[in-house]
Amino acid sequence: MTRIALFPLNTVVFPGGEIELRIFEPRYLRMVSDCLSRSEPFGLCLIRKGSEVGAAAQPFRVGTLARIVDWEQRRDGLLGITARGECRFIASKPEINAMQLLTAEVELLDEPPPIAIPEQFAPLRELLRRILEQLPAPPKSEPQYDDACWVGGRLAEILPLPLRDKQRLLEIDDPLERLLRLQQLLQPEP
Repeated sequence: MTRIALFPLNTVVFPGGEIELRIFEPRYLRMVSDCLSRSEPFGLCLIRKGSEVGAAAQPFRVGTLARIVDWEQRRDGLLGITARGECRFIASKPEINAMQLLTAEVELLDEPPPIAIPEQFAPLRELLRRILEQLPAPPKSEPQYDDACWVGGRLAEILPLPLRDKQRLLEIDDPLERLLRLQQLLQPEP
């Protein structure tokens, strides 16, 4: 268990995923500064209750450990960062400091080694390939279309699913079970 800063958001990031954030609140400017100076990660969590701005939000317990991989001073004067998800965690013992920065003790969850995608999920791999080819900016990291973890995570991030479904997908430990659940979510209603 280690204590890290949490960044509650209205989005879900999976291991291997990247997110660009505009940082303007003093609590998160301080968090980014600390993470960069100490080469430490922070936690990304979906908001369960509250909002992204203002008082500290109450996040879901399962989130993704993220590391800042790029940063820039944006034209609008705000700090822009790119963070990459590394692994999932379970948060406990949350604390809120005077700046409304939320920290928690986290237990890192083991991520499985790359798992080849069984033939039954080949349509999901091809769907992801088609989606990524149509994006105006290709992913910064090399696609891993044969890895069930990577394909499931990218589809869960990209598809217009309700946030609660994305969170449930993040909480699934087995990448093949995650693909099965995605396949079920994409089935047309009878």
